[in-house]
Amino acid sequence: MSMAVVGMVAGMALGFAGYFGGFGAFVLVAALGAVGFVVGRLLEGDLEVGDFFRGRDRGVGPR
Repeated sequence: MSMAVVGMVAGMALGFAGYFGGFGAFVLVAALGAVGFVVGRLLEGDLEVGDFFRGRDRGVGPR
């Protein structure tokens, strides 16, 4: 499934949630979609849990 189709389905889900459930349902669907996206990336191996807890120090230079 292409990313365009995935984006269209996500947009339609958010649209239905916003229309039928109001703003609260819209925010809930968006938040759960974001959680599902992160979990999917973790399961595929594109993302590691340590990426969320690593500091910002990238070794740019001495401080």
